Amino acid sequence: MKKLGFIGGGNMAEALAHGLIQHKVFKPAEIIVSDVAPDRRRKLARSLKVATTDDNSEVMREAGAIVLAVKPQIIDAVMTELAAALAELPKKSASKGKLFISIAAGITLARLTAGLGKRARVIRVMPNAPAMVGHGMAAMVRARGASPADEAFALRIFRAVGDAVALKDEKHLDAVTALSGSGPAYVYLFAKAMADAAVSEGIPRELAIRMALKTIRGAEHLMRESKRDAAELIRAVASPGGTTEAALRRFAEHGFSDIVAAAIHAATERSRELGRGIH
Repeated sequence: MKKLGFIGGGNMAEALAHGLIQHKVFKPAEIIVSDVAPDRRRKLARSLKVATTDDNSEVMREAGAIVLAVKPQIIDAVMTELAAALAELPKKSASKGKLFISIAAGITLARLTAGLGKRARVIRVMPNAPAMVGHGMAAMVRARGASPADEAFALRIFRAVGDAVALKDEKHLDAVTALSGSGPAYVYLFAKAMADAAVSEGIPRELAIRMALKTIRGAEHLMRESKRDAAELIRAVASPGGTTEAALRRFAEHGFSDIVAAAIHAATERSRELGRGIH
């Protein structure tokens, strides 16, 4: 792609642009971002040296591929504007359509393709917040009009800020939203709960938070690098009659796994509602 455009210059757009520049996928001069907020445009221009504008039509004219990084609540209005701008492009420049990569939570491929028109090639992506520190996890599905090359291009974008996978069936994206999209908040909640409990047992708060975070990071690394599954790793830590076994028994008594399952189900259902336009 000659140039990559972003409609919306929020935190996720900034993280993606930063990762792409840092990994030399795009040069700053090859990226253009539109945003309604002047302060946001100034920040992006200053920190990333990218072109910025308040005119979405300018992004349409300049970019070969466009990342839709706007809130689900306003995406219909944005798509109406973009579809009109796309229709006005010269036939030669729009003969193969234009690639749109949407990160708007819950907005389905059917809704995106209907809103953007026949000239649009569409990929729907669910990223997550750790992309802002280079450790994101994204899943994507391409619409029928998008090509394998489009998909490979989108994977390259999101792998610049972590990891990314392509799925065949869009219905899985609601569960992906619940797992990896909302998942960082669950980890923050668990880390806070562990630290709060440690403070109640007499450990200073700063130390409790430090230890909780390092424990989570170390456990994640060991689980990822080990050839053993989660159940085996749990057994390796939980010596019979020991402290870990006592803690795990309380988790089971209070239905920890059921609580997690219910929470992910609730998030999945909410993603489905967003896809149907229920706000």
